Amino acid sequence: MESADKPRRSDATRAAILTAARERFAADGYERATIRAIAADASIDPAMVMRYFGNKEKLFAAAAEFNLRLPDLSDVPAEQIGVVLATHFVERWEGDDTLRALLRAAVTHPVAAERMRQLFAEQLGPVAARLAPTDAAARAGLVATQTLGLALTRYVLELPPVVAMDRGAIIKWLAPTLQRYLTAPSP
Repeated sequence: MESADKPRRSDATRAAILTAARERFAADGYERATIRAIAADASIDPAMVMRYFGNKEKLFAAAAEFNLRLPDLSDVPAEQIGVVLATHFVERWEGDDTLRALLRAAVTHPVAAERMRQLFAEQLGPVAARLAPTDAAARAGLVATQTLGLALTRYVLELPPVVAMDRGAIIKWLAPTLQRYLTAPSP
C-alpha cells in the first residue's frame, strides 16, 4: 500500500509545484520569480522544487507547457476563419494567466522566448499548413505577430487605447488581418 501512495504523493507534489510556479511566474514574471517563493507558495521546501525540476529554467519549461486549444477549422467557412481565430485568441489571452506570464517572460528571457516560438510553431503551424501548404510557416508567423502583438499591448504593456477597446471591437479589428494572412493569395 505504501508504494501505491508514493506515486500519488509524488504526483500531488509535482502538481502543487507547477500550480505555484504558474501563479508566481504570472504574478512576478520569470526574472523576479524565485524557487524559494514558489516553494513557499506550494508549502514545501525549496530543495523539493529542485529535486523535481532541477532548476528554474526547467521548472519554467514545465510550467509553460501550454495548449492554445486552437479550434478545428475544418467545418468553418473559409470567409469566417479570421473571426473564429480572432475570437479564440482573445478568449485565450483573457482567460489564462499562464499564457500572459509566458508572453511577459518571453520579452526578457531567452528560454521563455524559445518556448513561445515552439508553442506557436507547433500549434499554429499545422493550422496554417492545412489552409495554405506552400507558405504555411510564413503565414503562421504573421498570425503570431498579430496575436502576440495584441496580447503584448493589451495585457502586458496595457496600452490605454487598446485596453479601452471592448472584446468585440478587438475581434473586428484583428479578424480581417488574420483572415488575410491565412487565406489571401501570397504576394
